[in-house]
Amino acid sequence: MKFLRSMIGYMIAGMLVMTAFDAFAGQYGIVGGVFAAFIVIGPMWFMNHYVGLIQNLDENAFVDMTMGIGLVGIFRDTFIKGMPALMDTVPTLALVILGAVIAGFVAAAIEKDMEKDDHVPADTEPGPGYDADGGVNK
Repeated sequence: MKFLRSMIGYMIAGMLVMTAFDAFAGQYGIVGGVFAAFIVIGPMWFMNHYVGLIQNLDENAFVDMTMGIGLVGIFRDTFIKGMPALMDTVPTLALVILGAVIAGFVAAAIEKDMEKDDHVPADTEPGPGYDADGGVNK
């Protein structure tokens, strides 16, 4: 049931974004795109994440609506314009996948470095105010 719930959330978000952004950005340019972001993405985020239509675990990446919106856009144009529209997306998808792989390696390296900072060994020499056997000097 979670899969079905998520698919419905992705589908609604993708269809609304692909419809509203084209209408607003085509008519009003950048300002229309910003306005569409507020009236579409905000409510979709509320429905999918706050209400809980899409389950997002704490340890997972938080890119789920983006994936759904992107897939709806690709397949909508493929259904309307045919296979040439899908083939036109291949270079962009290849670069997006390459960027995601590079970002994954960078994130793993940063996380590994942050874990190293958490495991800094304590000083072995006593500081001022302590004697050699661990007692406090008065």
